[in-house]
Amino acid sequence: MTGANNFSVSGYGPARGGMSRLFARDSLARRLDWPILLSALALSLIGSALVYSATRNRTEINQGDPYYFLIRHLMNTGIGFGLMVGTIWLGHRTLRTAVPILYGLSVFMILLVLTPIGATINGQRNWLVVGGLSLQPAEFIKITIILGMAMLLATRVDAGDKQYPDHRTVLQALGLASVPMMVVLLMPDLGTIMVAVIIVLGVLLASGASNRWVFGLLGAGALGAVAIWRLKILDEYQINRFAAFANPNLDPAGVGYNTNQARIAIGSGGLFGTGLGHGSQTTGQFVPEQQTDFVFTVAGEELGFVGAGLILLLLGVVLWRACRIARETTELYGTIVAAGIIAWFAFQAFENIGMTLGIMPVAGLPLPFVSYGGSSMFAVWVAVGLLQSIRVQRPMSA
Repeated sequence: MTGANNFSVSGYGPARGGMSRLFARDSLARRLDWPILLSALALSLIGSALVYSATRNRTEINQGDPYYFLIRHLMNTGIGFGLMVGTIWLGHRTLRTAVPILYGLSVFMILLVLTPIGATINGQRNWLVVGGLSLQPAEFIKITIILGMAMLLATRVDAGDKQYPDHRTVLQALGLASVPMMVVLLMPDLGTIMVAVIIVLGVLLASGASNRWVFGLLGAGALGAVAIWRLKILDEYQINRFAAFANPNLDPAGVGYNTNQARIAIGSGGLFGTGLGHGSQTTGQFVPEQQTDFVFTVAGEELGFVGAGLILLLLGVVLWRACRIARETTELYGTIVAAGIIAWFAFQAFENIGMTLGIMPVAGLPLPFVSYGGSSMFAVWVAVGLLQSIRVQRPMSA
């Protein structure tokens, strides 16, 4: 098995044999999953156009510069791409050894959010603002949970000691995931909790753990949701979002406003859309947070069914190739990591698009690669780097 450092760029550049070496059968370039890479880049570039259209006329937030959000979205994409390259260079196996450090750092950062250092943006106290730069630590908890649970569940299986994780190991993995989830719940960040729960279920299914754990967690999740509701842990606006989801006609000018306007925007796009920058809902700024949580409404209105379908197609390619990586890797650790990322991307995309269509409650989750937001962009590109590392380090016969 080839190690992570053997796939560094310096090992395959011109100094080691020129372009023929770069594209040799065992080279890094040939081992990369190009459909995932190109699809993720296409989604980010489409997102930049949608973000520009949604913010170019919003002088109250773009500081008088119509390109303000466009430039920052492209910068976030560039930084995210660099993080992906760094993740591939380090390798998922190297990161496996660093999980305790990454876990401790992630928990420390989300704890900081609950201190006076934390900031409230758009009604949610889940941000750190330092020197004008904002960071949402909860986005990186998704990666930490995936890597931490994969490390625990796969250690004895990959070593050949066991065929499947035993009950004690599963309990330890669940304990590891529950700590950051409890802290996030205190914010409260309902969207991140929903994604984290789906990640945990996906990881357990991929690990080969007993199905009793999965069914038990589903039951515990249902009871937990009831307890959260009854104990009023959620903020009032979050409760109102679920009420509006259950009854779309409830307060259409208030709590149901976002969803109603999103439906109007998407429904007015038709087959080919009104054209980028020509959507009446987008130009009129009727849909709140259109550059972040509701960016899909810009695609539906201005690019129409064809443009929105292209976004779904590209997301589908990313998920399809990720499933292939999970299936082809020969180590359980890599399979679990890939499965956790698949669960994360699939649910978050479904929730984001679903809430714009009114088939899911509004939960404040960005659309992967497309929505504006540095923390989210960085996290999803690190996840792509993990997928690429798993593919790069597999035996060529796989």
